[in-house]
Amino acid sequence: MSRSKTFVRGLIGVVAAGALVALSGCAPTPQSTPTPEPTVSESPAPDPYAGPIAFVGDELDWFLLSAEEISGLLPDVGDVSPAVPSLIQVSDGGGYEPDPAICNAVYAEASLGSIGARSVTWTSTIPEGREGWLHVLQFADEAAATARMDQYAEAAEQCGSFEYGGAPSSFASSTVEGDGGVRAIAGSLVLTYPEGGGYSLYKSYSSVGNVIVEMWQPFTGEPAFDTEAAAALLRDRASEARAKLIDELTENPPVSVDVPAADPAAPWSEWEITTAGVGPVRLGAELDEAIAAVPGARVAEPEWPGAPTRLISADGSASLVLWTQDESTVVAGVSVGIANVAGDLTHDGASLPSADGVRVGDPLSAAVSAFPQGTALRIVSSGEYFYEWSSREGVVMRFRLDRDSTLDAAAVITGVMVEDATLRKGLIFG
Repeated sequence: MSRSKTFVRGLIGVVAAGALVALSGCAPTPQSTPTPEPTVSESPAPDPYAGPIAFVGDELDWFLLSAEEISGLLPDVGDVSPAVPSLIQVSDGGGYEPDPAICNAVYAEASLGSIGARSVTWTSTIPEGREGWLHVLQFADEAAATARMDQYAEAAEQCGSFEYGGAPSSFASSTVEGDGGVRAIAGSLVLTYPEGGGYSLYKSYSSVGNVIVEMWQPFTGEPAFDTEAAAALLRDRASEARAKLIDELTENPPVSVDVPAADPAAPWSEWEITTAGVGPVRLGAELDEAIAAVPGARVAEPEWPGAPTRLISADGSASLVLWTQDESTVVAGVSVGIANVAGDLTHDGASLPSADGVRVGDPLSAAVSAFPQGTALRIVSSGEYFYEWSSREGVVMRFRLDRDSTLDAAAVITGVMVEDATLRKGLIFG
């Protein structure tokens, strides 16, 4: 190879190398690859609650009407009181028989069989007018409330005109329905006594789940009640309450709690009164099984078929009363302390089972603290007073009191009963 060719090749190599250097100097600086942000995985939305529609405690407030709503629906409304967690039951029955018999439903006491309530009262502006009432009534379960509302619906269909003790009477009403089993009825009830006289009431009912709302107000003369508007408002309020409960239980699903069995050999004072029963005695058990669960106890036989059975401890320091379901031998309730039955025994509260630390002899405030959002109940016919608390499953904790707690907050607990109210037999009006 000649020297000139060698020089040319060398020159080309230098130029090429220089070009590469120049090109590399002009190339943009490589960008660093960004670190990917961590992906936040979103939890899937929970399925909407689809269990029983069962309201408890202050959830009953969701059904209430405001003073303005009550005054807008009913004529002659005076002062409307705030809602209170209490209920007055007369529970005396009586009266003439209607024809058809189902018409009993529209003037019978709606609160019978309920296990919780919120109440509103108002005065009437008519001369000698009686008070109006709104009751939000909690029943043991959907089945109990539905069966009761079915009877109101049947009465609305059959009792537009009926006889009350042979005298012509009427219940002119409107009925509406909503989604999810919501129903509402509103009407004007005119009862005529066979001997003359009578009384007239604006009456309304609504229902969803385990709740029935009853509203009534006396009136005189011709009715001036927009039954369609009243039924629609009660229906809409019940629908709102149902939607609110579903949202609440979707976010906070109910959790079942297993209650361990108690030691039958332990002192009775160490036994707990729970939603499952008292100590080793379980609600829903056959009576013979319940008795056998307390070895060594003396059995005081019931005075008549279906009467409660009393178990007395071996040392005589404590006793339990077992209450069976109507026309059955299934234990529906167990009580300690005073029960207002023949042969009641008085024991020191310290020797008896307790409910979450609450014993016979404690002030009512102890029960309210341990079992909040309950209902003060007064039964006029028997002169009894209670504080009731219930679970979403329809089990009632009932504290018997020595006086009316709505008038005297120092009321004292004289007895405690736990009852599976779902075992009650429903009232049949027709």
